[in-house]
Amino acid sequence: MQLCPTVGAKAYNVAGVGWNLRLVKDDMKHGGNIPQRTAVNGETTIGQKKDGELSNQNEMLAVEFCGMKFATPQVLLSGCVGFGEEYTRVEGFSNRDVGAICLKGTTGTARLGNAPHRVIETPSGMINAIGLQNPGAPYVVNDILPALDFNETRFIANVSGSTIEEYIEVTRLFDDSPIDAIEINISCPNVKEGGVAFGNDPAMSARVVEACRAVTNKPLITKLSPNQTDIAYNAKRCIEAGTDAFAVINTLMGMAIDIEQRTPIIGNNQGGLSGPAIKPVALLKTHQVYQVCKGHNIPIIGQGGIMTAEDAIEFMIAGASAVGVGTALFYDPLVCPKINAGLVEYMARHGMSNISQLVGTLQLN
Repeated sequence: MQLCPTVGAKAYNVAGVGWNLRLVKDDMKHGGNIPQRTAVNGETTIGQKKDGELSNQNEMLAVEFCGMKFATPQVLLSGCVGFGEEYTRVEGFSNRDVGAICLKGTTGTARLGNAPHRVIETPSGMINAIGLQNPGAPYVVNDILPALDFNETRFIANVSGSTIEEYIEVTRLFDDSPIDAIEINISCPNVKEGGVAFGNDPAMSARVVEACRAVTNKPLITKLSPNQTDIAYNAKRCIEAGTDAFAVINTLMGMAIDIEQRTPIIGNNQGGLSGPAIKPVALLKTHQVYQVCKGHNIPIIGQGGIMTAEDAIEFMIAGASAVGVGTALFYDPLVCPKINAGLVEYMARHGMSNISQLVGTLQLN
């Protein structure tokens, strides 16, 4: 089922936002039945009973990523699920439906973020400029991580900074924590270089990766920006600097204008565009980065506008080993089990035993 690409980003009607919000499955508009999670020999099987037998969906969906076993190829993206607990307040939602969760971008010290407005719905997407609001790495490590259930899924820290020294500081803190892997957000502005984003310059990108690599043995996932001239060359430099994987892509920069006031709607003037509008760009960038990665066995989390199983399949064919889901959660918090069901149905139709068989199978004209 192709979902309508509308976001509904007003804070008061976004499912999963309110502290006491409990949504009932019957209140949601579903494209089909949600597969039930069933405990089998101590493990969670994602599927439904058919003819008295449990589906083997868990085996079909399980993938390996940087030596970690993901229960499914889905990864919830940084900034869309807080610090891993927000959507667990929604009835029917489970962290066990995804392979990993990327926590909110974290800096060395607490940040209040940007002035409002921070989010605006746009045609087939949304623009956000939160400004890395977070409580700081020490609080995340000491107070938030201990409350997470690491038996449910993998948790990936998102490291952000304004200087290379800050990246090092935050990475070192997460290295001494139970976090499973570290994602480097290199789209942050470098305050020592006139505010140019680290991720838009291959040399600066490599310097950040190299600095983080020196202080951790945990898997490093570099989140690549589409707002640069040659994303494949940047990926090459980051591989040489020691990255273990990539997340492709981060948001595209965009703007929305209030025509009556003749001012930008976003308080920061510009922000990151996500959602279905950026999917064609994200697919191309994933394919381009895969051409560099495949010779080094470097996996990719493909992301940008994934709303359905069909979207996820496209990214895996283009070269992604896992797929990121973010904006889709704002209008359907229960989209993940639907994507899982769609992936299994596709594999069954094509005689496949595991979703990894799809990776990089694109045949160019």
